[in-house]
Amino acid sequence: MGNGEMELYDLRVVVDSIGGRSVCGLAVGDSFELVNSAELRIPDGKHFCVYALQSVLPLLPAKQRRLAATDWLERDNLVACPDPEERLVMRIERTRTVRLDPEDLT
Repeated sequence: MGNGEMELYDLRVVVDSIGGRSVCGLAVGDSFELVNSAELRIPDGKHFCVYALQSVLPLLPAKQRRLAATDWLERDNLVACPDPEERLVMRIERTRTVRLDPEDLT
């Protein structure tokens, strides 16, 4: 890595399972991506429930970084939506590594 560069993971968040009824209309396999540090991308014609989104958002900055192998967040990748009727579980996947210049970010 060059001087001043940092390395982050791009992420994909995928609906892994739904144990109840999908009130928000998501289905297993629905997803969004977080790329280039802060760009949220949802596939054309799709949506993602804001309540499911709000439950996973706080974890994403940490999952973008390489963590110690013993860190629980390095090992765990499942997040539950707060709606108890849906019992929706999402999986955070690291898709690729990207190098960024911190000077280009806020």
